[in-house]
Amino acid sequence: MNRRELLKMIAAATGTALVGGQALTAFASGGAEDALTDADVRLLDEVAETLLPRTDTPGAKDAEVGDFMRVFVRDCYTAEQQARFRDGIARVEAHSRAAHGAGFLALDAPRRGEVVAALDREARARMESEARAQVETQGEPQGFTLIKQLALFGFFTSKVGGTEVLRYVAVPGRYDGNLAYEPGEPAWATT
Repeated sequence: MNRRELLKMIAAATGTALVGGQALTAFASGGAEDALTDADVRLLDEVAETLLPRTDTPGAKDAEVGDFMRVFVRDCYTAEQQARFRDGIARVEAHSRAAHGAGFLALDAPRRGEVVAALDREARARMESEARAQVETQGEPQGFTLIKQLALFGFFTSKVGGTEVLRYVAVPGRYDGNLAYEPGEPAWATT
């Protein structure tokens, strides 16, 4: 999977283009301090693991997606985007406490899945209503969407995601337009 295909997949999965992606091709401003704490990274690892759990293949925690998010938010997001991202973290905790009476990290896997699914539905509904109303903030995804984008991007660009989940060939061979494919096989990871 090349970078363009990955970015299209993230846009399709979250309903908006990857925020901060323009910094991938430019020099990042790089914040002096981390925008996220170690506790935030632990929470982000668990949210990402809920989205991309370990099965017979590695999950998001195996790819250390939380640490990736810390670096990406610090180096590629503007101060306003960082604030929205931190708001997304607070929203995960608030929704978890309101729905289940405990913080996200204290929940079991099915309840974590309920929280993530509810926040995803809420984010998509908000984006759809803004698109219909043509609100000025359209195109500015809320915090949970930013978390979901970075979880997907971080996982599928990691060594674990690219070599153990996707099929990977370090040096491509000749073009074969009639390559055998069995339904259910993983996609190709290419650079």
